[in-house]
Amino acid sequence: MTDPAENQDLAITLGVEEEFFLVDPETRDLLADPDEGIFEHCQANAGPHKVVHEFLRSQIETNTRVCNSVSEVRQALIETRRLVVEAAEAHGVAVMASSSHPFASWREQAPTPGERYRRFASTYRETVRRTLVGGMHVHAGFGDDDVRIRVMTALRRYLPLLQALSSSSPFNSGHDTGYKSYRLTVMGALPRTGLPGPLDSRADYDDLVSDYRRMDYIGDASELWWDIRPSRAYPTIELRICDVCTGIEDAMSVVALYAALVRRLWRRERDGALPPEPRTELIAQDRWIAQRYGVHAFFGDSAAGSGRVDIHDYVSALVDELAADARALGCETELRRALTIVREGTGADRQIDLYRLRRLEGDTEDEALHRVVDMVLAETKAGL
Repeated sequence: MTDPAENQDLAITLGVEEEFFLVDPETRDLLADPDEGIFEHCQANAGPHKVVHEFLRSQIETNTRVCNSVSEVRQALIETRRLVVEAAEAHGVAVMASSSHPFASWREQAPTPGERYRRFASTYRETVRRTLVGGMHVHAGFGDDDVRIRVMTALRRYLPLLQALSSSSPFNSGHDTGYKSYRLTVMGALPRTGLPGPLDSRADYDDLVSDYRRMDYIGDASELWWDIRPSRAYPTIELRICDVCTGIEDAMSVVALYAALVRRLWRRERDGALPPEPRTELIAQDRWIAQRYGVHAFFGDSAAGSGRVDIHDYVSALVDELAADARALGCETELRRALTIVREGTGADRQIDLYRLRRLEGDTEDEALHRVVDMVLAETKAGL
């Protein structure tokens, strides 16, 4: 196999979408109908980035510009987060980077006007109204259409780890769900979510999309809400499984890991040496393990071994394996932070720990959940 240092032409572009909640700083609840001026301010000052509405009015989505390096992504995330925080605060609103709100009720939320969202509400009824969750999507642009599909298929085995490192949705409607990413449970009620099957070429993917459209199940490929998919609008593979990371440093670790994995698998694809595909059912089992336990997971060991592997051992070996690619991408520090996340926990772990601590110290459930909101609001602004 070629030395990664020799592959100077393996250029990867990156972009990140983050979905945030808009919060009333007094009640700590979501704002079902926030001032439209927040969106207008963002759109007028977004520069090369984009800020758009989400399905629910209480959410706001940022799209970074196309970045040519991991370091550019860091600056872009600081710019987009700062933009929405400043716009919201100018209207007396706070911004929360978390994939679920600790106690908000989905019944109180209002959908964003628009034909597309009206159609979704009509088709999916209560299921889509319950999707009071947000995610982080990372785009990677590289190679040609067929290369991207083959690398996407090879990436599936790493999706549970990427999810575990990003988890931030342990609460739902005021209670501890017992999951580190309850968001995946909520999203799983919709069709065409979860893991895509293995695909060998762009033609395979196009044939599948054509079948969905011929049967009038979808309007276009953007309605395939898989954990990872080819973007309909850009020549990228879009990582969609991740929760919104509360802090930028955790988000950057996920971006670095994804970029390094893409680069390594792209090199292997060029050499005709992509690893054999694990069974989709076993990846799905690890996906549930990540959803349930986060960084306390024991994943299935695809190599001949004991059957399960501790996530710390798994990440440690993977960081070493990806070291040369991370060095080529200039993101060694961000990649190694994955080990820190495993040791210290994710946004989900911090939310749960604070909630339990406050309850032990005498807070009511409502008081403890309010403290959790305050912590997440503060972490969302950190480093901006």
